[in-house]
Amino acid sequence: MLVMKGRRQAIRTLQGWVISVLLEAGAICECEAHGWLQDRADPEARARALLMARERPPAGVSAEEAVAAMMEVLEGIGDACPECAAEGA
Repeated sequence: MLVMKGRRQAIRTLQGWVISVLLEAGAICECEAHGWLQDRADPEARARALLMARERPPAGVSAEEAVAAMMEVLEGIGDACPECAAEGA
């Protein structure tokens, strides 16, 4: 018999939460062909995402930690899909 002890969180990692907030704010998007995350270079969308991180960090995470995690993820996302760039070369 299967017993449910509680509802599992949809997003399990801080990085997953950051990516979902960035997508929701429109600061990043996915390459339609390959799925790579791309920075949209939209300062207003980035500001919205940072505001969301400050005002609504995930449970157990401080606003400062959420913003720091967001900046770390953004630093690792480029503005072009590496596979699309390789196909064009």
